[in-house]
Amino acid sequence: MRIILKWLLSAVALLAVAYLYSGVQVNSFGSALIAAAVIGLLNMIVRPVLVILTLPVTIVTLGLFLFVINALLFWAASGLLGGFHVNGFLAALIGSLLYSVLGLLIESALGGLLSKR
Repeated sequence: MRIILKWLLSAVALLAVAYLYSGVQVNSFGSALIAAAVIGLLNMIVRPVLVILTLPVTIVTLGLFLFVINALLFWAASGLLGGFHVNGFLAALIGSLLYSVLGLLIESALGGLLSKR
């Protein structure tokens, strides 16, 4: 139940990012659902490999290179999907930052709601 709720709220967060920032476009809620799933899969499968491969750069930049990795994965998801579009790397960086902040809010809200049960 928690996974489905997080997936739905992540799709809503992606729609919110598209509403707040014009560099990210989402055609419909269905496209947002698919994009949220693809972003989640990329973060689960590809991100750990990229973090390990770029560990020296990440250490030198004091962790700031992780923002670049997030932006690249956000941009890659838009390249894989038709109903989700990001207008370049800077738009991907800003969009991924907004999406991450909204994701943190979702996690904290779900943690508070579901832990009371």
